[in-house]
Amino acid sequence: MGNVNIINHPLVKHKITLMRDEKTGTREFRILVEEVAMLMGYEAMRDLPTEDVEVKTPITTRKLPMLCGKKLAIVPILRAGLGMVNGLLALVPSAKVGHIGLYRDEVTHEPHEYYCKLPDRINERLVIVCDPMLATGGSAIQAVDFLKDKGCKNIKFM
Repeated sequence: MGNVNIINHPLVKHKITLMRDEKTGTREFRILVEEVAMLMGYEAMRDLPTEDVEVKTPITTRKLPMLCGKKLAIVPILRAGLGMVNGLLALVPSAKVGHIGLYRDEVTHEPHEYYCKLPDRINERLVIVCDPMLATGGSAIQAVDFLKDKGCKNIKFM
């Protein structure tokens, strides 16, 4: 499981418990999903590359780290993944957002694409695929395979 990162943070556990509580209302649930996505995104983006750039501060000019490299794309699997987008955009407001719509065939239970809109040059971006509704993993695999077919090489799933 070298490519799997289990987030075992007490804040995430707490917020997920609140999400599961039958007394949690719709508005609070949406806020919690956004907060959990932000916490997960913080961990998922831990290894983003940086480079030192020259910045003039009020006291002096210094070289300080800034994000560099490939641009970021957030791609939720419709519709459940939409709730995670704003939490990730709070961390990286400049990220582009795409969408992949999948539905499960009621007989075969296989996922089928019904909608796809991706940012330009998606193959040059770090793509974070969001879907909190992981059950069999079929939709997740379909979405990642679709992105690979588009030439994406740097994909994270959360």
